[in-house]
Amino acid sequence: MTTTPVTIIGAGLGGLTLARVLHVHGIPVTIYEAEPSALARTQGGQLDIHDYNGQLALRDAGLFGQFQSIIHVGGEAARVLGQDGTVLLDEPDDGTGGRPEVLRGQLRQILLDSLPAGTVRWGRRITCARALGDGRFELTFADAATVTTGLLVGADGAWSRVRPLLSDAKPEYAGLSFIETYLYDADERHAAAAQAVGGGAMYALAPGKGIQAHREAGDVLHTYVVLTRPEQWFDRIDFTDAAAATARVAAEFDGWAPQLTALITDADAAPTLRPISSLPIAHQWGRVPGVTLLGDAAHLMPPSGEGANLAMFDGAELAKAIAAHPGDVEAALTGYEAAMFPRSQAEAADSHEMQALLFGDGAPAGLIDLLSGALGSQPE
Repeated sequence: MTTTPVTIIGAGLGGLTLARVLHVHGIPVTIYEAEPSALARTQGGQLDIHDYNGQLALRDAGLFGQFQSIIHVGGEAARVLGQDGTVLLDEPDDGTGGRPEVLRGQLRQILLDSLPAGTVRWGRRITCARALGDGRFELTFADAATVTTGLLVGADGAWSRVRPLLSDAKPEYAGLSFIETYLYDADERHAAAAQAVGGGAMYALAPGKGIQAHREAGDVLHTYVVLTRPEQWFDRIDFTDAAAATARVAAEFDGWAPQLTALITDADAAPTLRPISSLPIAHQWGRVPGVTLLGDAAHLMPPSGEGANLAMFDGAELAKAIAAHPGDVEAALTGYEAAMFPRSQAEAADSHEMQALLFGDGAPAGLIDLLSGALGSQPE
């Protein structure tokens, strides 16, 4: 058994931001990550990093310059298409927006590279977190090894192993699922689909469903098909049979323009099912000495463009609170949670409203109003 002073569970963007800002303040930290290495899996697609939360966290981390070097120029462009492929709205990226797009994997690597060697302990999957009293915790790994910590932060996502120390809440299915796939060498091999998507994000929506795509660096089209169906509906599809699953999903868009359905049927990668879950909008907990949560572990919500930004902002704000209260962990955690709860609850409520706007009875009119400024701020 070994003991570490500050332990973070999870090497996602939130946990890494927390570790980096603590490092900037001279506070050592250990991260335990279940994945065997930084390259163990694809880290997902593009993220829009906002000037009012995610970018502020990167400034606190001293990494804003590196962030600027990986921005996908032109990626903030957005267009809405009708089911027949007609362009209903086309918003170019004029360089003045506050939400530049970057690849999640590249952003994660910048954070990893900024930490001292050995900060992240790879291949360390937590199976149990147990309170020992006096703000100390015992962590048990899959190989039965244990460590104790004096400050524990759960940055371990939707199915957090740390959350039960604070809350009985469990994520529940949010009523919709994404089916994710890719088209490669898009301009040459998938010209019609590439032209439909344009230079940034494309949304083709109808009540209860939609085809969304991003153009990513390297001539890649990253597609998210969205269906508001019960979990049991997806259970009847065998996603290990890529051809059959693709055909079943594409059938939901029968009659749509071929340049849109090609984003499904002509994919160069097998479709991956991503069920969307969320925690209660008002999720919070009473103060438990020595432990807290950030990111999806604390406030899992449907996609709205805020998830990664909130996780990074959480990490930076928690690190600054710890640095501002040397020797008084409870004051730091109390102050962090007092600000985080209302912030995350407001964003969670907005995320549910966003799904209703995108896939409700009025789709795509609500998104067009939003993007054109009639309803205020712009979504992801």
